[in-house]
Amino acid sequence: MKRRLSLVFAAAAVLLFGAMCAVTAYNYAALEFCVGCSAPASTAFLLAIPYALGIIICAAAAVVLWKRG
Repeated sequence: MKRRLSLVFAAAAVLLFGAMCAVTAYNYAALEFCVGCSAPASTAFLLAIPYALGIIICAAAAVVLWKRG
């Protein structure tokens, strides 16, 4: 049971990585081509921080559950 749950967390980490890339790229492009925006385009990379934390937590949970299973 724990090994299957480990695979669920691993899949969640992979999906979060894809979502992080998509959201960050979209917001970077939106800020890059926005004429009236006051923020620089590099602030879009701040959106990657919560995704990165989620990926780290999911990956750690997957490893712990895999070893205990």
